[in-house]
Amino acid sequence: MSQDEAIMERLKASLWFSIGKIVDEETARLKTTATPQFIGAMTEMVWAQIENVAQDLESFSRHAGRTTVTTDDVMLITRRNEALGDMMRDFVDRDKAERETERVAKKGKGSAKGRGK
Repeated sequence: MSQDEAIMERLKASLWFSIGKIVDEETARLKTTATPQFIGAMTEMVWAQIENVAQDLESFSRHAGRTTVTTDDVMLITRRNEALGDMMRDFVDRDKAERETERVAKKGKGSAKGRGK
């Protein structure tokens, strides 16, 4: 098994574990059960979606002449899901605001030092 294949297997196992935990929490809340086959099928479905999204993101960035996936590429993925797009925009806006706040705070500390304070 190649190193890439080993990494993919570890990622898939991690996804299976995470989905299993979520399913366990939800089945406990709903007072029901889920079979290991259900968790396995859910894992395969999510894995396939991740692979499709990854391919789309690479295609979008390549089409734009870039080698790096950007926020714009991710936002393009959400074009057919308005609710997801809104959630992503809110997340991006909050992240930008936090980064700007941190940048201003760092700049303020640096300027105080520069004036001998």
